[in-house]
Amino acid sequence: MLGRRLLAAAGMAAGVGLIPAAHAGNQKEEALADSVRLALSRAVTDSAPPKVRIDDIDQRIKYLHWLGEMSSRLSKRLPDRQVRIELLETLWYEAKRAGLAPDLVLGLVQVESAFRKYAVSPVGARGYMQVMPFWTRVIGDGDPNKLFQMQTNLRYGCSILRLYIDMERGDLFLALGRYNGSRGRPEYPNAVLDAWRRWEFSR
Repeated sequence: MLGRRLLAAAGMAAGVGLIPAAHAGNQKEEALADSVRLALSRAVTDSAPPKVRIDDIDQRIKYLHWLGEMSSRLSKRLPDRQVRIELLETLWYEAKRAGLAPDLVLGLVQVESAFRKYAVSPVGARGYMQVMPFWTRVIGDGDPNKLFQMQTNLRYGCSILRLYIDMERGDLFLALGRYNGSRGRPEYPNAVLDAWRRWEFSR
C-alpha cells in the first residue's frame, strides 16, 4: 500500500495533488448502543480548543521537555516548525483528553499516514489518523472533508481508538487491530507498538 500513489485532495484551498497512499485498513462500521453513539458524538463535537494548561510546575516542565524532544525528532518529516508544534500540541491535548498516551498516538500516526495531513488510503480513510468517512455520518455532522482538519482528525481518531480499547476491555493489541480493520492479525498492532517504542519519552 505504502508505495502506491492515488489522487487525493492536497488541501481544500490548495487544489488536487498526488499523495502517497496511507497504510490504513478498513475500519468496520459497527452497531453502537445509543448511549455509546451519543457519548462519541459529544466527544467529537465538543468545541473546547486544544489549549494545553498544566498548573503543576513539574508536570509543565516535563510537557515542555516532551514538546521540544518530539519536535526535534519530527523535524525531518515536518520541516515547518510552526506546523510541527501545532500538530504536537494538538496531538498531546487530544490524546490526553481521550485517556491515551501521546507517544502511542504518535506511533499510530506514523504507521497510518507517515504524518501526512492529506493522506488517503485505498479504502478511503483520511488524514493523520486515517479515519473512515462513515464516522462523520455516525457521530458527526456528515462532512467527511473535515477529516482533513488537524484537530478534527486527531479528535476523531483518539476518540475511536479509546472506544475500541474500551470495547476490548483494555486489550490494546485487539483494539489496534479493530482500529485497522484487521482484528486478530498481528501485523498492524505490532507495527504500531514498535513505532510507539520509538516515540517513547522517559524524562
